[in-house]
Amino acid sequence: QVQLVESGGGLVHPGGSLRLSCAASGLPFTTYTMAWFRQAPGKERDFVSRISWSGDILYSNSVKGRFTISRDNAKNTVYLQMNSLKPEGTAVYYCAATSLRVGLRTATQSYDYWGQGTQVTVSS
Repeated sequence: QVQLVESGGGLVHPGGSLRLSCAASGLPFTTYTMAWFRQAPGKERDFVSRISWSGDILYSNSVKGRFTISRDNAKNTVYLQMNSLKPEGTAVYYCAATSLRVGLRTATQSYDYWGQGTQVTVSS
């Protein structure tokens, strides 16, 4: 079965950095678009970034210039490097995968598979 396993979350001071990883198994990774979403307490799950099978990348305006998404197809892993973190970045971060090859792919409904999430807390 398909598994997406996130890691790398934790507590960080404002302005600090974290690198999240998502290891995928059970799917043809190189053909899937991979994404990161986040969900703060009491709020909806929001799009953060996605990287397509061809390397096309999209970021939300709230993280553009501070976060970097990448993928290593040899390791079936997608990463999210988060720099200059802000307190409003506190959330559970989720990895997601979709076989869709067209469209923005920024909606949760576009994604077939989800990880269990990893907590990121930005606080002094």
